Amino acid sequence: METIQVNIFQAKTELSKLISMLERKEQEQIIIARNGKPVATISLYAPTKRKRKLGKFNGKYKLPDDINDGDKEVCELFGF
Repeated sequence: METIQVNIFQAKTELSKLISMLERKEQEQIIIARNGKPVATISLYAPTKRKRKLGKFNGKYKLPDDINDGDKEVCELFGF
């Protein structure tokens, strides 16, 4: 897969076509140039995945000792 370079005028007039090329994986990125000098690139958007951090509030809150002494039916449903 080769990267292509287009001038600004071509990028403006053929933006939909260029984006389609990215979506079809024909290009990984497209360089936009002014007077033959690269000034920008366009590529597919790749959202970043946020990692979940387990135990974020560990030790910051204390549950009461009688937390499971509530409604008998609810406790039975959860096996307490």
